[in-house]
Amino acid sequence: MSILEMKVPSPGESITEVEIASWLVKDGDYVEKDQPIAEVDSDKATLELPAEQSGVITLKAEEGEVVQVGQVVCLIDMDAAKPSGSSEAPKTENAEAPKAEEKVVEKAAIVQEAKKEEKPAATSYAAGTPSPAAKKILEEKGVDAAQVSGSGKGGRITKNDAETASVPAMGAAASTGGSRGSSTTKLSVLRRKLAARLVSVKNETAMLTTFNEVDMSEIFRLRKQYKEEFAQKHGVGLGFMSFFTKAVTRALQLYPDVNASIDGDYKINYDFCDISIAVSGPKGLMVPVLRNAETMTFRGVEANIKSLAEKVRDGKITVDEMTGGTFTVTNGGTFGSMMSTPIINPPQSAILGMHNILQRPMAIDGQVVIRPMMYVALSYDHRIIDGKESVGFLVAVKEAIDNPVEFLMGGDERKALEL
Repeated sequence: MSILEMKVPSPGESITEVEIASWLVKDGDYVEKDQPIAEVDSDKATLELPAEQSGVITLKAEEGEVVQVGQVVCLIDMDAAKPSGSSEAPKTENAEAPKAEEKVVEKAAIVQEAKKEEKPAATSYAAGTPSPAAKKILEEKGVDAAQVSGSGKGGRITKNDAETASVPAMGAAASTGGSRGSSTTKLSVLRRKLAARLVSVKNETAMLTTFNEVDMSEIFRLRKQYKEEFAQKHGVGLGFMSFFTKAVTRALQLYPDVNASIDGDYKINYDFCDISIAVSGPKGLMVPVLRNAETMTFRGVEANIKSLAEKVRDGKITVDEMTGGTFTVTNGGTFGSMMSTPIINPPQSAILGMHNILQRPMAIDGQVVIRPMMYVALSYDHRIIDGKESVGFLVAVKEAIDNPVEFLMGGDERKALEL
């Protein structure tokens, strides 16, 4: 018998463990080579685990279980015959066929008879019995195993059952007649890692935020005038992100300390601008990276952002595509945020927050006029970025957004848009 041990591959550098988010097959199923059999969560992305060979699969890890890279999570019996009804039927001698059919009929009859006398699953010897790992968790939480419903085989209490079991309240509140239900859900590896990183940023950096506002009038004009021609020629829309990405890369070149990171007693400056773009996906906020964004045209920025955003939303983004940014841009305005203090994405030293656009009265040349205005925020690590650089950087972004034709397009908007 040829048994293949499938081990967890390394999703990327520095990742040592993943979580089995969900099994896409059942124990005992026949799987084809390269068929997706599981989704695994790392601290950076959700990835599919494909079958390495065809055969009958035996699962060795539970959903929600954290496993080490290189750990065996399932076995594949490569000698097992493919189920009948598929393109390749199991090899059986013709002379034995009638006997095989008789055995199937006989087995079915036995199963039907057994079902008549079958006892409820709760009477199984395993029902209500916690696994060693589950028992330890229940004892730590002070939860009685009798109060936990087991989802494992035969009603056995699994590790996941124990982790999601509710801790008994110290005292019951008086009933109000309304619903007082609650549910407990284990955080994914991605969310737990994100939480730890955000706390470390607050504790380990001298983070400050400076604010400014930008006038979106010129960008509105350019998009209205050229959006159809731009989309028809390049196959992508002309959005706000290309203007802000171009404005950021220009400002980073003017203020290189904002495009730096700190490593112990050393500061690392980069002569390239790898811009992380925050994108909301099914598993949470992801930050795919535009490599060498300073060399990209408006068309290049829009095409790359569209491609990366689609990968995030389809769950196909790779770890490499989210690693190595030098500066982050996030747009809370898509959710209606008027103002916020974005948190730095380590090991980066700064992040630009965009917000919603509101028509506001502004004093222009002594006259009150209505303009589409947006607040922008720059959070930065004061350990290596001084106030002068942070304010100067944000002013450079503002002047580029207020006057994109002069500062981002070299005075020729059609040429800059490749029209």
